[in-house]
Amino acid sequence: MNVLVTGGAGYIGSVTVEALVEGGHRVVVLDNLSTGHRAAVHPEATFVLGDIRDRELVRRLVDEHRLEATLHFAAVSLVGESMQQPGKYFGNNTAGTLDLLGALVEGGANRFVLSSTAALFGTPDSVPIDEDAAIRPESVYGESKYLLERALHWLSATAGLGYATLRYFNAAGASDCYGEDHRPETHLIPLVLEVAQGKREAIQVFGDDYDTPDGSCIRDYIHVRDLARAHVLALEALRPGEERRYNLGNGKGFSVYEVIDVCRRVTGREIPVQVAPRRAGDPGILVANSGRIGQELGWTPEFRELEEVVFSAWKWRERNPHGYEE
Repeated sequence: MNVLVTGGAGYIGSVTVEALVEGGHRVVVLDNLSTGHRAAVHPEATFVLGDIRDRELVRRLVDEHRLEATLHFAAVSLVGESMQQPGKYFGNNTAGTLDLLGALVEGGANRFVLSSTAALFGTPDSVPIDEDAAIRPESVYGESKYLLERALHWLSATAGLGYATLRYFNAAGASDCYGEDHRPETHLIPLVLEVAQGKREAIQVFGDDYDTPDGSCIRDYIHVRDLARAHVLALEALRPGEERRYNLGNGKGFSVYEVIDVCRRVTGREIPVQVAPRRAGDPGILVANSGRIGQELGWTPEFRELEEVVFSAWKWRERNPHGYEE
């Protein structure tokens, strides 16, 4: 299949491009490199420097490469920042993706897989969270993705677009070739590993007074290779006019303090902790029920233990101590 991957120079996008190429798909990566890295693009993928809001460019790519489907990773995704700069998030994530979708639908690329988020659910009524849980975003970021899901529903009904939204929880880990290198870094596991590397003095724990056993937030960490495999399965199963929604997680929750302890064991390093105030928009517990994608597509996570996830991330950092050097 001829596949466009937006944000394919980013963390999850790069690992998914790797999986697509290994699966025999022909891949075009569209990325403006605002947060991605040119060195993270698989050498067998065609790289195009550009923006999803450039409708003329997208239409040209659809025609030139006979694109049939899109995996959409290009987004801004920081919960805290979204509460301070809502226009940036609605402008890029919502309006920008609508520009992208308009060009794709016009060109007949009628399969679309959205990198969505567990931030749609806010503070859930119960855990683990399944696809039928109430949608109550508690951040602009979550709302920007939910608006997209609604738009996709109507594009399916009116234009025959087939789409899948993959609402995943906390991506972590690395493949042998591609890993996590955000600048600045905001995700917990790489931040903790930066402390282990000596790049930071301590790891901040944002809130230790949540209603959890140790007072810190509990999250579901899913290996990035498991995420990539789920995207490929959804893409290959999708048909025009079809709607699919899947939650993606490991099904296990780990607190911030538990993650820090695992990082200490994996790295053998001391990792000091500093407690900081809670961040706006951070629910106490987010854990996924991924049963639907297992039943419909046969997906189950291969990396179920947090030690495996952290080990892969640490090994990638040991091989790439400065991330992607460009």
